[in-house]
Amino acid sequence: MKPSLPEQDNETDGHSSPDLVTSPYTIVVGNEKGGAGKSTIAFHVAISLLRAGARVGIIDLDVRQRTLTRFLENRAKWCEGSGVELPMPAQIALERSAHRDLDMAEAEESARWEAAVAALSEHCDHILVDAPGSDTYYARIAHASADTLITPINDSFVDFDLLAQVDHATLEVGQPSLYSELVWSARKQKAIRTKRSIDWVVMRNRMSTINARNKQRVGDGLKVLADRIGFRIAPGFAERVIYRELFPAGLTLLDLTEKGSPVNFTMSHVAARQELRDLLIVLKLPFLSGKNLPF
Repeated sequence: MKPSLPEQDNETDGHSSPDLVTSPYTIVVGNEKGGAGKSTIAFHVAISLLRAGARVGIIDLDVRQRTLTRFLENRAKWCEGSGVELPMPAQIALERSAHRDLDMAEAEESARWEAAVAALSEHCDHILVDAPGSDTYYARIAHASADTLITPINDSFVDFDLLAQVDHATLEVGQPSLYSELVWSARKQKAIRTKRSIDWVVMRNRMSTINARNKQRVGDGLKVLADRIGFRIAPGFAERVIYRELFPAGLTLLDLTEKGSPVNFTMSHVAARQELRDLLIVLKLPFLSGKNLPF
């Protein structure tokens, strides 16, 4: 397996032993629901780290949608067509095992994951993982490998149900849901294997600018649940058309002032950049500690 690497990096044969992995900091963007904006968030965090001087690799585990992979393909095409050089992460998209035997399939996928991490570790100090919106073996491996786990949820009780059940009459928070149990299991595995913890950050995404009653109730419920099962709450991104407009060119909010940008930079985009800054501040990533963000 060979990762797609920036031109300035040396190529790797992709067959390094997992024993050579230098443990890059692993950020996983995951939940078990589609449509929460995982790929957009993963892409923006990756480009933010690159612009801050980190060496970033991406693993795309969404074996069907491949949204993050498409982001990078579109970015490469835009750079070639416009003659502009933009920061590009290394990238690996893993394939699902074709084995029908479950044990053999999981063994093969474990080996593919380890090989991907080993290959990226030769060039990268951060690995950004875009997990699928479903419970897969790859998703469980990634969650148990995370140093920081970012779980975006849309600002509604439909997505809140991903984390915990809610009483229909009182809206009181009940027992944790299946995804919270998955994260709890991943945390135990991580602690046993590495003696380190997973910093779990739940991000309210696609937030309405209207301060509706439902929005307040979701926020109150998250505060209760955060204390109960141990995650931190991050400010989210507002619902903005700009994210959909940028996808065909593979651009982020940080690229809008580049030469040839197809989007006129406005005050709305300044506000959107500030939301990204606020997220990075709350994430408290070790690499960014004490640094001034270059945007």
